Amino acid sequence: MPKNENRVVGLDIGTTKILAVVGEITDKGLDIVGIGSSPSRGMRKGVVADIDSTVESIKKAVEEAELMAGSEINVVIAGIAGSHIKGFNSRGVIAIKDKEVTRGDIERVIDAAKAVAIPMDREVLHVLPQQFVIDEQDGIKKPLGMSGVRMEAEVHIVTGAVTSAQNIIKSCNRAGLEVRDLVLQQLASSYAALTEEEKNLGVALIDIGGGTTDIAVFHQGSIWHTSVIALGGNHVSNDISVGLRTAPNEAEKIKRKYGCAMASMVRPEESIEVPSVGGREPRTLSRMVLAEIVQPRIEEILELARHEMEKSGFLEMIPSGVVVTGGSVILDGLPELAEQIFDLPVRRGTPHDVGGMVTIIDSPVYTTGVGLVLYGMHHQDRARFGPRSSSKGFFNRSTQRLREWFGDFF
Repeated sequence: MPKNENRVVGLDIGTTKILAVVGEITDKGLDIVGIGSSPSRGMRKGVVADIDSTVESIKKAVEEAELMAGSEINVVIAGIAGSHIKGFNSRGVIAIKDKEVTRGDIERVIDAAKAVAIPMDREVLHVLPQQFVIDEQDGIKKPLGMSGVRMEAEVHIVTGAVTSAQNIIKSCNRAGLEVRDLVLQQLASSYAALTEEEKNLGVALIDIGGGTTDIAVFHQGSIWHTSVIALGGNHVSNDISVGLRTAPNEAEKIKRKYGCAMASMVRPEESIEVPSVGGREPRTLSRMVLAEIVQPRIEEILELARHEMEKSGFLEMIPSGVVVTGGSVILDGLPELAEQIFDLPVRRGTPHDVGGMVTIIDSPVYTTGVGLVLYGMHHQDRARFGPRSSSKGFFNRSTQRLREWFGDFF
């Protein structure tokens, strides 16, 4: 199959599924031309637990995407998640040498902002610009050429466990793929699910996946808070499996087909058929029973997300509300339940501003995968990561990554 230099591939390596999305860059934007999906066999709570199984799942998803797109996949942008992800804000201050901001000044203030102590087992994944402050004038996005004597930079730094990143890269390499970049999954999802108006006014993105729930808070167009909760849709499926005494795979099917996050939305006469275990006959139960199992777990996840934002002090900075996305938010009643918990407007986030296979990807399931492709399109000129037998080359690029992130200001 031929290669296509105008194509970008996002690889969403999740706890329950691995999704490969192929996007083609056109004069009008981005068209989705290929999708491949495979059950994820080697992941646990967002991190690699079995490399061999993960490699096989990646291969299946990529092969399916190659067939649909009609081109060979060699390079991917991979997502990274898990409870090991930590984010914090930092600030750097410098004196402007020639009373006018130069590129060198911007690089120096970046270096000052990232001069924080990080444990040896962690590494910087992203340095995300928030704003510059020149002589107490804040809210500056592009400082190059401005006059002043003192400049500050405020940034959001995201770190992750070195070994978790290494294992994702190693799994992709063993599947015959080069990793162009590792991208925080909620950051990728924001490219597909959020509008610029929401980011500027203030919005929280809650991505409820299979093993984790990822949170990102945006304000004035920049990201100010990231966190991960080690609960996700798999916990809902486990509750259903135990509560209804059925096999885990059947519990997942029941959740997707009949699950509802608000028991008050279920009519009393609705019923579902539940397969039994051990060769016993299937049982017919009220759908209300299922909703009463699902609702407490979804409430717990959303309450934890609210508590995390309250603790960080950013709950009051999201007047445009909350956007929920990820495979688990297809449950009926989840946005309505979230509105009650957050007392804010809530909507489901699905990919937007893309062409091609629009009807297929119009689901929260595809938000991260499409977001990874959109991220790649916006940063397509940056240096690719080649095949690596160790992570040294990847993690020694931290300074270059910082400059790339601030490249928009130069």
